[in-house]
Amino acid sequence: MSYPKKGTRRGVVQISEVANGIIDPVLARRAGISTALLGSWNEIAGEGFADCTRPEKIVWPRNDGYGETSYQPGVLTIACEGARALFLTHAQGELIARINGFFGFPAVRQIRIVQKPVSPTSRHPKKPPPLKGEAAKRLETMMEGIESEALKKAVARLGTAVLQKKRKA
Repeated sequence: MSYPKKGTRRGVVQISEVANGIIDPVLARRAGISTALLGSWNEIAGEGFADCTRPEKIVWPRNDGYGETSYQPGVLTIACEGARALFLTHAQGELIARINGFFGFPAVRQIRIVQKPVSPTSRHPKKPPPLKGEAAKRLETMMEGIESEALKKAVARLGTAVLQKKRKA
């Protein structure tokens, strides 16, 4: 039987621990990276490259069992947006040093840069249809005391989304 660590509440586990426990083995198997690297990428890449780069995968050389059995550092593939890739190419040495410092051992010997969009495209959800009947009257009575037009519009959008009848999946 395992006992909780001293100072922790019994049976309480942070959701990040559960998610990392599920995601880390998949990332390690498919891409050779961990959620720790992804989570710390902004600090590792620095403010010059944090917004335009993302680590994709680390590929380590295969050990066929016949030659040396010593460890060899891998190649990190980084996605980079547009013309910033040229600047990243010039800063490779510094970035490799930061990455290896993060891992605490020489994990990466080379960086491979792939040009592709990094920032997620912001998709705005569809505007919900206007309320009808009792729900519309209820929302109007809730907003009666609001004087600011901007606040009134915001509350109307929120109220419309909340009071909508749930769609059947």
